[in-house]
Amino acid sequence: MHARRRSAGKTASLLTMGTEVAMLGVEAQMVIGQRMALFMLGGPKARKEARRMVTEKVLAAGQAAATLAAGGTPRTVVRGYRRRVQANQRRLGKS
Repeated sequence: MHARRRSAGKTASLLTMGTEVAMLGVEAQMVIGQRMALFMLGGPKARKEARRMVTEKVLAAGQAAATLAAGGTPRTVVRGYRRRVQANQRRLGKS
C-alpha cells in the first residue's frame, strides 16, 4: 500500500515537472519571437537587448549551477528560469 502511494506521488511529481518544462519551452519561444522582432529593427535598443540577453544567460546558468550544488532540485532550477523568462516576456511586451 505504501509503495503504491509513493509511486503515485512520484508520477504526480514527474507530471508537474514535465508541465513546468513544457511551459518554460512555450514561454521561452515567445520571448525569442519578441527579441527577434526587436533585433530586426536594429538600433541602440536592439544592441542593448542583445547584451542583456547574453549577460542574463550567463548569470542564469551560474545561478542554476549554484542551486544544484547547494542541494536544490531540478524543479527549483526550472522555476527560476521560468521566473526570468516571464519577466522578460512582460518587459519586452511593453516595448
